[in-house]
Amino acid sequence: MHGFIVLIYRDQRKGADSVTIREETEAIERQTFSRYATLSEHSRGRRGAEEQDPIRPCFQRDRDRILHCKAFRRLKQKTQVFLSPEGDHYRTRLTHTLEVSQIARTISRALRLNEDLTEAIALGHDLGHTPFGHAGERALNRLCPGGFTHFRQSLRVVDYLEKDGKGLNLSWEVRNGIITHTTGTWARTPEGCVVRRADHIAFLNHDIEDAVGAGVLDPRQIPPEATAVLGNTKSQRITTMITDLVEHSQNGRINFSPEVEAAYAVLKDFMYSTVYVDREAKREEKKVDKLIEGLYERLCGDPDLLPNFYLQIAYNEGVDRAATDYISGMSDEFATRLFVEWFVPQKWQVL
Repeated sequence: MHGFIVLIYRDQRKGADSVTIREETEAIERQTFSRYATLSEHSRGRRGAEEQDPIRPCFQRDRDRILHCKAFRRLKQKTQVFLSPEGDHYRTRLTHTLEVSQIARTISRALRLNEDLTEAIALGHDLGHTPFGHAGERALNRLCPGGFTHFRQSLRVVDYLEKDGKGLNLSWEVRNGIITHTTGTWARTPEGCVVRRADHIAFLNHDIEDAVGAGVLDPRQIPPEATAVLGNTKSQRITTMITDLVEHSQNGRINFSPEVEAAYAVLKDFMYSTVYVDREAKREEKKVDKLIEGLYERLCGDPDLLPNFYLQIAYNEGVDRAATDYISGMSDEFATRLFVEWFVPQKWQVL
C-alpha cells in the first residue's frame, strides 16, 4: 500500500523538482496517519538548526541517534527491579526499554500514530536512569542539591551529556515525551502519551513475571479483582490492556476504559505494597545507599578523580553536578568495581 502511494506521489510530481526519499515518506504520513498523529514535517524543530536528512524524517533520525548513543548501550548493565540478578532471564533496564518500545509501537500502529516518534521516545525514556534502579535514584535524590529524578536526567543526557557535551540535538517532540514519561504533566503529543502508558503496562507485568521467577511472589496472591478483568497470565494482561487502550482512545487522547483503569490501579497498588518492598528482594538496597554515598562524597572531596569531561562540568556547574552526572551514568558493575577500588583494601602482592 505504501509503495503504491509513493508511486502515485512520484507520478504527481513529474516535471517538478526532484523529490527526496524523506519527502516521499512525509507524503505517506500525510495520507495514512490519523489526523491526531504528529507529522514529521510539522515538528517544532531542534534546539540547534540542522539540514534535513535526504532519507530519514526527523523522528526516525532521532530514533537512530538514541539507538547508537553510549547511554543506550549502558542500559544493558543497569538494574530494572532486582539488583544484579544471577539468572539469565531477569530484566535489565535495556530489556525493559525494548519491551516498552514494542508495546508502544503496537499501540501507535493500531491508532495510526507516528511510530518513529513513538519509538524514539520509548528508546530514550530511561537513558538517565541510575545504577541499581530506583534504589540508586533515591540515593542520588537525597545527596544531590536540588534533588534527582531519572526522567530529568534522561533529558540532560540527550541535551548535553552525550557526544562529549554536544548532545544529540533531538526534536522538541521527542524531548517532551522523555521528560513527561513518568508522572506529572502528560506529553503534548499522543505518541508521548502512548509511551507513558506502555511504560506502565510493561514494568508492571514484567515485574510480576520476574518476581514469580525469583520466588518472591506466588501468582495466586495477585488480587482476583485485577485478574478477573485483566487476565491470569502476563500475555493475557498485556493483550487486554493494549486492546482496551486502542478501543477507548479517542480524539488524540490515550485512555483506558474505567474498568481496566481500576483493575490496573489495584494491580499497581498490590505490587507497591508487596513485591517492591519485599524484604528478601530488597535486602541489598541498603548497601546501595552506602555505595552511592561513598562514590559521591569521594568525588566531591577529590574532583581530580573525575574524567576530563566531568571535570569541565565541575568547573562550569559545580562538582556536585559533575559527580551526579558521572555516577548516574554508571552501570551497576562499573559502580561496584569503582567502590571496591576506592574503599576495599587490596591484597598485598609480594614479588
